[in-house]
Amino acid sequence: MSNKMTSMAQAISKKKKFVADGVFKAELNEFLTRELAEEGYSGVEVRETPNRTEIIIMATRTQSVLGEKGRRIRELTSVVQKRFNFQPQTLDLYAEKVPTRGLCAIAQAESLRYKLIGGLAVRRACYGVLRFIMENGAKGCEVVVSGKLRGQRAKSMKFVDGLMIHSGDPCNEYVNSATRHVLLRQGVLGIKVKIMLPWDPTGKNGPKNPLPDNVCVVNPKEDTPSTDIKTIGGMEMHQQPILTSVA
Repeated sequence: MSNKMTSMAQAISKKKKFVADGVFKAELNEFLTRELAEEGYSGVEVRETPNRTEIIIMATRTQSVLGEKGRRIRELTSVVQKRFNFQPQTLDLYAEKVPTRGLCAIAQAESLRYKLIGGLAVRRACYGVLRFIMENGAKGCEVVVSGKLRGQRAKSMKFVDGLMIHSGDPCNEYVNSATRHVLLRQGVLGIKVKIMLPWDPTGKNGPKNPLPDNVCVVNPKEDTPSTDIKTIGGMEMHQQPILTSVA
């Protein structure tokens, strides 16, 4: 009877498992965002196998995430294991470097946040981030800073460069966005960074699928003379070349 009750407790519906996985990833992402903000944390990926769970932390400074002789990553593993009740030796944490920092909205939002905390002027800091993003191959970007920028009245400043789409399904694939908050003496500033990724057939720096309205112009083929070769009595006979063209 006890074995039956245990098996019933372990069985979980697909609906509840889907919700539980979403809550786990959201809470894990929030914890790592607070803990690894200075290390350039930019996302997390969870891979589950029947025996182990692998958590891959994406960051710009992986050496700081690992710590001296792997001490920091072991501490993070212990905290996550205790919080989410993982069995011993079933959880592994890895740190992976962000391939292109300029195309990661979270990394750029954190960079802008630390520039503003350091006392850099808003306009200068935003233009610096904008230029860095475009130099790294982005198709377009948008940075919005809102709050008490100068006087007592709050306002928003928007900085835009390149192409940016705002509607349709391609937004989910092409636009990488992030939101951060900066606590300053005069109040809280809100930072929004949106980056439009370039089309990349390899899938490394951007989506594999091109935009639906993308027009590809193919150059016409050059005129090539074609010759027919006939063999008559063991001898090759060449006909007069015929010019063919493709319009």
